[in-house]
Amino acid sequence: MAHVVAVCQSQQRTDPKVDVGEGELRAGHGLVGDAHAGLSERQVSLLAIESIERVNREYGITAVPGSFAENLTTAGLDLSALKVGDRLRAGEAELVVVQLGKPPGAAHNYNYQGVSILPREGVFCQVVRSGRVRCGDEIAVVGS
Repeated sequence: MAHVVAVCQSQQRTDPKVDVGEGELRAGHGLVGDAHAGLSERQVSLLAIESIERVNREYGITAVPGSFAENLTTAGLDLSALKVGDRLRAGEAELVVVQLGKPPGAAHNYNYQGVSILPREGVFCQVVRSGRVRCGDEIAVVGS
């Protein structure tokens, strides 16, 4: 079963995100309390723990969930197979994929020890049904 490994937020956009264990995903807004919430259609960002573990090995770094500024760190879900328009259930909330990665010219200045993977491997979603999400909750594709 694919699941949520971490629910991460930051108080300021320039701060690293930290795992807060759980949170409310609010429709049309994002993760309540996160500095990026409510700023654009990219309300919630997802990154796979498998990607974090891979770059830790490749670059000899010690990144943890939130180090790359993602809101939800996932395990067991192939994020690279998602398409724009796919719907996901994360805990009690429902998300729709609105963007895969970021265009090379798009602003993204956050990195961890010089490594940035969210623009290449991150998935950006809108919250279409509000609900709580917690570490350990199932995350699954529920339609497109």
